[in-house]
Amino acid sequence: MSPPKKALIISISGCSSSGKTTLARLLRDIFSPHTFILHQDDFYLPESQLPKKTGTDLLDWDCPSSLDLPLLHKALTHIHSTGTFPPFIDSKEDLNTTGSLPPSITPSLFSSLKPPIISSQKTPICILDGFLLYTQDTSFSSILPLLDIKLFLLATKSSCLQRRQNRDGYVTLEGFWTDPPGYVEQIVWPNYVEYHKWMFKGQEEFNVEKGMVDREIAEREMGVRVQPWKEGEGIEFKEVLEWAVEEVGRGVKEWEEKKG
Repeated sequence: MSPPKKALIISISGCSSSGKTTLARLLRDIFSPHTFILHQDDFYLPESQLPKKTGTDLLDWDCPSSLDLPLLHKALTHIHSTGTFPPFIDSKEDLNTTGSLPPSITPSLFSSLKPPIISSQKTPICILDGFLLYTQDTSFSSILPLLDIKLFLLATKSSCLQRRQNRDGYVTLEGFWTDPPGYVEQIVWPNYVEYHKWMFKGQEEFNVEKGMVDREIAEREMGVRVQPWKEGEGIEFKEVLEWAVEEVGRGVKEWEEKKG
């Protein structure tokens, strides 16, 4: 019998530029002071070890083999066993900006979203922010069982492309990465479709583009909770935040009731 977990790991995944890091930081502040963020982007292999996309000269930062998954597993196991941030991880991701908050995220909204449970919450919460977590690729078979609550954010293809192209670049282990021409169209979006189409209706790219997810399959196959969505257009980030706070609050309550 494994020892009891000392922290709750909540994962947030979705397409690049879908708002994962923004949501993770907001949830961290709402559920403070016992909450911290672990970024999957801090688990990239050195650039010299990254694979190239088949048929191109482009480095592929958006596939399982670009990540140090044994190190991620070690970090998640450490969090469950100690309830603390892994000291062997030197995060670069917090050096990256996410842009300004959407206008709908006001101070009054932020204050109103703090659940009553926070005053008595003692369980540490780790929010894992990752672009590739809910894949059926076998390389993730040891990672998925370590994720206690799985949240998934949706984005249309057009919004993904636009937001990604508006970013300045990314701080990496070895410097700074800027997307080369064609990177989003040839790697980011096709990889997102490839690794996540299992949870979309008919597993068709058209349905991925429109955000037409099969919620029943996502929940049944992997326990993934998908954000609310209006087909083809999405919803305000305010509604995404409200949904996420409700999901996390319920998860914390159930967790602490089980612990007694």
